[in-house]
Amino acid sequence: MGAEASTSAAGTDAAVPALTRLHTRRLREIYRSAGWPCQDMLEVELLAAGLVKRCLTPSGHTVLQVTDAGIAVLAQTLAGNRAVRSDHEALVERVAREMQRAGRIAWRGLSLRAQLPGPDPATPGRWCIAQPDVFSIRNTTVEAYTEPVVHEIKVRRADLLGDLRQPMKRAAYLDLGGECWYVLGSDKKGRCIGAPDEVPVECGVLLLEQNRLHVARKAPRRAITRLPFGLWMALAKATPMAGLDEDNQALLGEPTAPEN
Repeated sequence: MGAEASTSAAGTDAAVPALTRLHTRRLREIYRSAGWPCQDMLEVELLAAGLVKRCLTPSGHTVLQVTDAGIAVLAQTLAGNRAVRSDHEALVERVAREMQRAGRIAWRGLSLRAQLPGPDPATPGRWCIAQPDVFSIRNTTVEAYTEPVVHEIKVRRADLLGDLRQPMKRAAYLDLGGECWYVLGSDKKGRCIGAPDEVPVECGVLLLEQNRLHVARKAPRRAITRLPFGLWMALAKATPMAGLDEDNQALLGEPTAPEN
């Protein structure tokens, strides 16, 4: 009898699938909502995994409630997402600082209007909103010398592969910048999340290896002598990344000139 029960339990555990993003997303939706069931296979798998349970309300309706095990999964997912965002933001900050050191003005998290090409030359293009991780221009008063550049930062391989399947997203970046670069971070073992030849040739590739950024492939440069008025307005309304003007900073403890 005990052997039969053990075999039955093992069979039940084997039927529980590995959790995916779809499972954790549904788990969050159930936690945030009143718990009304969808009665689909995703819900069945969450029930089988013991992450949600069915409850009967006083009115006689069946609702779903996230169990303690489900709460633990949500907390673990949240911690992982925060770690990924932290790694991403740190690399965005680093790339923006490198642009500043190169004499450029850098913005992070802009929403810019870009034009996508039509299916053929006779068809007009359509507009979309692009959100490059880092957008920079040269610090110059001559418009023809601005040389806008887009940097897209990736710290997870899944995000990189998903991005590479979106040619229209790259087309939007190429419309905004004379150069478009992919910056590839490293995983927990220090391995780069992608190879340069995985990135389309119209984009350059920067790799973060052993905590150092180096050029794996230069980005083709497209001459842009005039920025669209809408782009100028977006830049004027946004705040560029603050830089440190060391020439105008007094050293701590250094005596200041007496006031007259």
